[in-house]
Amino acid sequence: MSATYYSDPSTASFKVRPVSFIFPDDGLVPNSPLPFLLYKNAIAANNDPERAMEETFHANGWGQSWRNGIFSYLHYHATVHEVLGVARGRALVRFGGDHGEDFEIRKGDVAILPAGTGHQCLSASDDFAVVGAYPPGQQMQVTRPTPENYRLAVRVIPLVALPETDPVYGQQGPLVELWRRRRR
Repeated sequence: MSATYYSDPSTASFKVRPVSFIFPDDGLVPNSPLPFLLYKNAIAANNDPERAMEETFHANGWGQSWRNGIFSYLHYHATVHEVLGVARGRALVRFGGDHGEDFEIRKGDVAILPAGTGHQCLSASDDFAVVGAYPPGQQMQVTRPTPENYRLAVRVIPLVALPETDPVYGQQGPLVELWRRRRR
């Protein structure tokens, strides 16, 4: 099965429109009925791209930021939505689990993963660096795809609150409208 792709004309007024994907539940990785969003070249890199990412996310209400890479094993977060901003380099990342899609993400790109979205780094440049962050009040935990974890995750994921803001564009960002519309 492949992802459902769609583009929303209501996001046309933004400098960088996200490309949206909905990955199907595969029985081990729940994914989400909310769209995964990918903003290509959304945050301009400067002399300190990690800081630029952190400042953008924090200014838009997403905190608990960290700097690192993306795990090379398949995992998801059932208790939290996550934003990943590529500060340096590039990587090939599979989003949506084993039956998902492979994307090359590069410096300046931002991926927003609704709770339950599988992801793993397949390969990366030596300088690959990511800044991650979460909406307020949500605690991240790493979940591996097992039958037990899946059964718990499908009960927990619908309880994860929708964020009030888009981590790139704030209260008026595409995420806010797209996710609220899908949750109705």
